[in-house]
Amino acid sequence: MKHTPNRFFRAPLFPSKALNRRQMLRGMLGGSAITIALPILEGMLNEHGEAFAQGEAIPTRFGLWFWGNGVRPEHWIPQGVGQGAAWQLSEELLPLQNHKAKLSALSGYTIRTGTHPHHAGMTGVMTGKPLHQVGVTRDTIVSTFDGPSLDMIAAAQLEGQTPFRSLEVGVTRFRGTDEGTTFQHLSHNGPNNPNPSEYDPRTVFNRLFVGNNSVNDLETRRSVLDAVMGQFSKLRPKLGANDRRRLDQHFESIRSLERRLASEPIVCALPNEPNTYPDLNGQEQINAKNEVMSELVALALACDLTRVFSIQFSTCGSGVIVHEAGATDGLHRTTHDEPMSGNPATQPIVHAATIYTMSQLAIFLDKLDQSPVGSGTLLDHCAIACTTEHTDGRLHRYEDFPFLIAGLGGGRLRGDVHHRGSGQESITQAGLTTLRAAGLNLPSFGSADGYTEQSISALEI
Repeated sequence: MKHTPNRFFRAPLFPSKALNRRQMLRGMLGGSAITIALPILEGMLNEHGEAFAQGEAIPTRFGLWFWGNGVRPEHWIPQGVGQGAAWQLSEELLPLQNHKAKLSALSGYTIRTGTHPHHAGMTGVMTGKPLHQVGVTRDTIVSTFDGPSLDMIAAAQLEGQTPFRSLEVGVTRFRGTDEGTTFQHLSHNGPNNPNPSEYDPRTVFNRLFVGNNSVNDLETRRSVLDAVMGQFSKLRPKLGANDRRRLDQHFESIRSLERRLASEPIVCALPNEPNTYPDLNGQEQINAKNEVMSELVALALACDLTRVFSIQFSTCGSGVIVHEAGATDGLHRTTHDEPMSGNPATQPIVHAATIYTMSQLAIFLDKLDQSPVGSGTLLDHCAIACTTEHTDGRLHRYEDFPFLIAGLGGGRLRGDVHHRGSGQESITQAGLTTLRAAGLNLPSFGSADGYTEQSISALEI
């Protein structure tokens, strides 16, 4: 795979004196040490903006963006194949139109590691392995992952390069099931060893920008930015005009998050069910929660606090009520109970819920594409596997498995491609492609019928 890192770069940059790429601003707040990481600035890069001044490549980030219960395939599979104008986004993918140039779409791939509803698809796409059954319940099973999920494979390869090994966040809350860690968690180290997603934006913010200390109440304490303003004031005049704007934008993003989190009411909740955004009239505040979580993850990546993340928009078999799509019942039940009619069969609420979900993915990709990195954006330097656990929730199908790769992988991915397989290939090829697009030189992925050494060359440069 040939790597051409500067294919999306613009005009040369002109740093004066190179800044240390690990430079941080430090201060004290309430007796606690505060550290603010800086985004990648022009002054840290070489004259073409394609690497750091010391020669180190701009890092590529690996991510997962997951939603539960599949799609409506007749509205999901893109029209046409190939690159550019040769293919068009389907109705359910249309919310991603602004990011088509940095999107790779797959169809014609399948789960080959089992057929058990939900369980086999979730473990198959995330680990490339068959499910690990640990028991039975009612008329189904209890399962867990039989190995590390894609993000933990990436984290093991990138160990020690950033302050945080990985970041796991969730958006719509877990609504309960007795079918094992497969139905509750996305990121896994191995059997019954998950990395739970954090659903409280305040906790994520404090972890990233404050650390483990007692300064947690954003309504009563001073801003963390105030603690480092002295160093900020000394650094800013030394920067070029573009870097000053970038630094101001970075600080305003953090300040905006603080204001937003501080304006939300404090909600007393059990520690194992954090929920900063309380239900309004019995409905989850999905938009607001997704917006702030997307900003937090984008900031963490921009500051190189981590290079591995997972966003669990909704869990496997999720019971989230997508009221924006006209739903009054949980999505999992809706996929089974909503009548199918017409040719092809259509479930309008499930269909609308998928469109809404893709609009929420688009919000996250917006945050990444609005964050400059070198002469590109953060999205250019990401490889993000976006997927679910079924082709469709009603029939529990695994053929034509939904899988998108967002980002250009630091120049390793073509982007703007729809590639259709023969129908026989394992979806694990997509997982391996995403890992390699993040710069991870892995020889294989998966085991048993999910084992592959082959990535998808039609997506790669």
